[in-house]
Amino acid sequence: MSRQALSRVAVVTDSTASLPAGVAERWGIGVVPLDVIVDGVEHVEGIDLSPAELLAALRQGSRRVTTSQPPPAAFAAAYERAAAAGAHEIVSVHLSGELSGTVRAARLAAASSPVPVQVVDSRAVGMVLGFAVIEAARLAAQQPAPGPTGRLAVARSRWQDRHRTDPVAHTAADVAALAHRTAGSARVWFLVDSLDHLRRGGRLSAPAAALGAVLGLRPILTLTDGRVELLEKVRTRRAGRDRLVALAVADASARTATRIAVHHLQQPDVAQALVDELVAALGDSLVEAVVSESSAVLAAHTGPGVLGIVVADA
Repeated sequence: MSRQALSRVAVVTDSTASLPAGVAERWGIGVVPLDVIVDGVEHVEGIDLSPAELLAALRQGSRRVTTSQPPPAAFAAAYERAAAAGAHEIVSVHLSGELSGTVRAARLAAASSPVPVQVVDSRAVGMVLGFAVIEAARLAAQQPAPGPTGRLAVARSRWQDRHRTDPVAHTAADVAALAHRTAGSARVWFLVDSLDHLRRGGRLSAPAAALGAVLGLRPILTLTDGRVELLEKVRTRRAGRDRLVALAVADASARTATRIAVHHLQQPDVAQALVDELVAALGDSLVEAVVSESSAVLAAHTGPGVLGIVVADA
């Protein structure tokens, strides 16, 4: 039986959360997929388009890759499944409304849900959204975070000893507030090969895209109030990777306890190397580190060489 079936509060999100494999099942999180459209053919993210197939399409400049938000009916079906599994309330947490109409579709479906639904605009995407959703689901299930191993296990144990509390019943309002707070605490930086995909998809303003189009420079992007912003440019991809790590370490060093995620598209070795650097640099303040392949929707808008680092409060 899933954790969602055991909880009065169910948690639903969308596929742009880029949750690592098995996490949705472990915590009973309902995931509504977006569509990726390749040359006019719709593919359901996570079902009939593999990361390798997406990467191949993105690398062929002649192929058109776009995305489409789920219809309200897809959210209505997810809410009905959660209610049938025993949920009395639902918290539905989604990518930034500045980037997609997904959260609007969720709100339309919430109006006819068989149980009350609180819809949260995370103002985020990727594992900024993912961490918010996981924390919401953990609270809904009234379960502690999973225990890491090695150095992370020691740090987690010390942190839990300092912050241990007795379990209490949590409402949808509690779960939604935690999701919002977790997303708001996080930062994300993306290294991309170019801004062409974001410009074509309308996720970056034309002036910003023009600034990033300087020959030989690699853009580093961030999210500001739910919008994609050009942060800075570096000369090489190696320098970009180093800059991602430096930004993440500087941000994480100001936090008491930190979790990180590294996003990639078919670059698992590179992503793991970034995680190893961050683990070594952050020491005991780092209590969770994950590698997560970028969602197809996120990759469709950032391009084939995307790398990203998320830093959030633990």
